[in-house]
Amino acid sequence: MAKENNSHHHAEAKRKRLIWILCVSGFCILSYVLGAWQTNTLPSSSSEVFSRKACAETKTQSKLSTSSEDEDESLSSSSSLSSSSSSEPVELDFESHHKLELKQKNQTIKYFEPCDMSLSEYTPCEDRERGRRFDRNMMKYRERHCPSKDELLYCLIPPPPNYKIPFKWPQSRDYAWYDNIPHKELSIEKAIQNWIQVEGERFRFPGGGTGFPRGADAYIDDISRLIPLTDGAIRTAIDTGCGVASFGAYLLKRDIVAMSFAPRDTHEAQVQFALERGVPAVIGIMGSIRLPYPARAFDLAHCSRCLIPWFQNDGLYLTEVDRVLRPGGYWILSGPPINWKKHWKGWERTQEDLKQEQDSIENAARSLCWKKVTEKGDFSIWQKPINHIACKKLKRAHKSPPICTKTVQPDFAWYKELESCVTPLPEANSPDEFAGGALEDWPDRAFAVPPRIIQGTIPEINAEKFKEDNEVWKERIAYYKQILPELSRGRFRNIMDMNAYLGGFAAAIVKYPSWVMNVVPVDAEKQTLGAIYERGFIGTYQDWCEAFSTYPRTYDLIHAGGLFSMYENRCDVTLILLEMDRILRPEGTVVFRDTVEMLTKIQSITNGMKWTSRIMDHEKGPFIPEKILLAVKSYWTGPSA
Repeated sequence: MAKENNSHHHAEAKRKRLIWILCVSGFCILSYVLGAWQTNTLPSSSSEVFSRKACAETKTQSKLSTSSEDEDESLSSSSSLSSSSSSEPVELDFESHHKLELKQKNQTIKYFEPCDMSLSEYTPCEDRERGRRFDRNMMKYRERHCPSKDELLYCLIPPPPNYKIPFKWPQSRDYAWYDNIPHKELSIEKAIQNWIQVEGERFRFPGGGTGFPRGADAYIDDISRLIPLTDGAIRTAIDTGCGVASFGAYLLKRDIVAMSFAPRDTHEAQVQFALERGVPAVIGIMGSIRLPYPARAFDLAHCSRCLIPWFQNDGLYLTEVDRVLRPGGYWILSGPPINWKKHWKGWERTQEDLKQEQDSIENAARSLCWKKVTEKGDFSIWQKPINHIACKKLKRAHKSPPICTKTVQPDFAWYKELESCVTPLPEANSPDEFAGGALEDWPDRAFAVPPRIIQGTIPEINAEKFKEDNEVWKERIAYYKQILPELSRGRFRNIMDMNAYLGGFAAAIVKYPSWVMNVVPVDAEKQTLGAIYERGFIGTYQDWCEAFSTYPRTYDLIHAGGLFSMYENRCDVTLILLEMDRILRPEGTVVFRDTVEMLTKIQSITNGMKWTSRIMDHEKGPFIPEKILLAVKSYWTGPSA
């Protein structure tokens, strides 16, 4: 009986000990979960992280000096990381939640002074004063010529006085604030062509252009009666000599995205107007070097009175259009010399001169093996062959220009001189096969595996990795929407991905009212821009040790994933950050992704640039080494004259 009693007590003790262990374990787990939740809880509304008080309430004098001297400045600033629900600022946690201890020396913040107001529209690599030093032949003086070391600026490009946050899309397509781009020249010079009109404190864009006085919308409707524009086969376009990009603006409603470009010339600020409208555009010119895009990038190329001498240099510029045009792509030409029999008097040119120009263009197109689809009214349209099987036979009889040798890299386009040869297409096995692989129609194209990846032309990237990247970006965007709720609401119209890889960011937000300039650094290990275009997105090559070909204040959101680790040993990261500040709009946002050491370095620099920032955990949690730095450029303006 005693043994049974002892056995009972022993079992009871074991049960109590087990319950105690389970309770302690449960308490520990609950404490860990609550702690992790508290660490990673994000503000419940955008106002807790990104809110902007009215400019009239928040303009204050900034002090930009590390010394104790008080210098009065005529700059107004406001913080974009303040709470609208309280008069007290939100206390932000700037510490990264990681287990790595950083040994940092106490660093004095270096504050960057504003540049002179004369530099408010400074474009470092398209500076007109510097351009005058270069040859005018083939427009070399209007190509990229970046500043030398002793010409670099370590100051902040000032916005004009009374700068206002641009209109939201789609209203921005038709309106812009005069104070943001205070130039009336185009409204006077192009008054009868309806490029732009001044209405009080606003510009209005009626949608007209030199080649489409009835408006870009009606002009595009005319084209759609000649070639299919709305069935998804045409997605990417390039508009040469774009003006204020009304052609590109009205293509967007047809799900066609255009890379519009024009030089910085006597037509003051035309590309700046395009970007202010929320339409993709860059500063660029057909000159002596290749356009900064890969081969077979665009479904359609367009020129409406773009003033490019297509007939000169044995059709060299058409040869470059052929390089960037996709197999089966179209080239549309309107304006001189097309329909010269009707317009020759108005163009103030002789019939003989115009006929000779058109004959030269026709001959150049034939030498590229293009087929003339139609010439109707003021349009002529050619189509590039889907492969070079027949073209190679033609070249045996007509060798000028020859097909380039296989040593020529079709996709290499960074400061690469134009060549008088036809870029070869990938081999095809039959006359009906699309060289390089056929593309899906839009919108399926966005998530279909690009032909370049299917065919293994990008080392170490296959279909599985492509799909994995899409899943990664699906998770990232879900996280970004928590920390940037405005992302899906149209707050950020013009977006740049400085290190785009496969274009996953652009694909993940394809349904948002935004567009993405996908930049592939020329120093990237894998050159993927061709695959991005095959997905139906646009982008460009860029060396981030140099300035980007755009005007100041042209992007709302910039994404920089892993970029600074790529460039930290190549050039001064301070200059890259100053360039980001130049192209970012006041109250614009930057998302950095990098190691915590690099982000801490970036933050120490941006603290002196009128930016407010916060280091945050990776979307997968605090134990991932990569962190996120979320930064906002403050609102401030230059002084009034």
